[in-house]
Amino acid sequence: MRPSGRTPDTLRPVTIETGVTKHAAGSCIIRCGDTHVMCTASLEARVPPFLKGSGLGWVTAEYGMLPAATNTRNRREAQAGKQSGRTQEIQRLIGRALRAGVDRVALGERQITVDCDVLQADGGTRCASITGGWVALRVAINGLMEVGEIKSDPLKDHVAAVSCGIWGGIPVLDLDYAEDSEAGTDANFVMTGGGGMIEIQSSAEGAPFTRDEFGKLLDLAESGIAGLVAAQKAAVG
Repeated sequence: MRPSGRTPDTLRPVTIETGVTKHAAGSCIIRCGDTHVMCTASLEARVPPFLKGSGLGWVTAEYGMLPAATNTRNRREAQAGKQSGRTQEIQRLIGRALRAGVDRVALGERQITVDCDVLQADGGTRCASITGGWVALRVAINGLMEVGEIKSDPLKDHVAAVSCGIWGGIPVLDLDYAEDSEAGTDANFVMTGGGGMIEIQSSAEGAPFTRDEFGKLLDLAESGIAGLVAAQKAAVG
């Protein structure tokens, strides 16, 4: 029995609430069990210097955890004067994942920054950030299309992410912290709504995992992504 009482192929309860901030072009709070992340999308009429004059848009991301997001206070990284390697790795992953679902020609020469702030962490914060970040991006782009600044929809498909792992010798979907901290194998799957694979991060924390076990994790991920995409559709129509 999993600590949460879930069956191996069950997601944590997922809710996505949009319009949670006044000033962002797009915003939501995604709740995956006890992991809660606020995602906001901000528009800028510029692109990084290496894209200036290219006609291509850019989507990037920033990620952070509030001090009380975990059971012990995290020191704000601004106090340390630099971001941790973990933070940099996660926000680059979020940016790569979201860009994979965007037609940057249709977006035009503008930048959208998706900020993902972890309000409460119980495992899977990077996956929740990607899934909620896509919703914030969708809302922001809907606004651009409504006022005629974008003629064709630059979002090619939904993008979502979910964790899977081998816990207690069993492949399981959507690990919470109690499972993640003890898993023999941990993997994060970033996929499109159509089943395309964007990025897979997997590692053996103990014994190496087999090809068959990886296949079972992939099967779980595909079903989990379908559930997350359904939650995205419910949030933004």
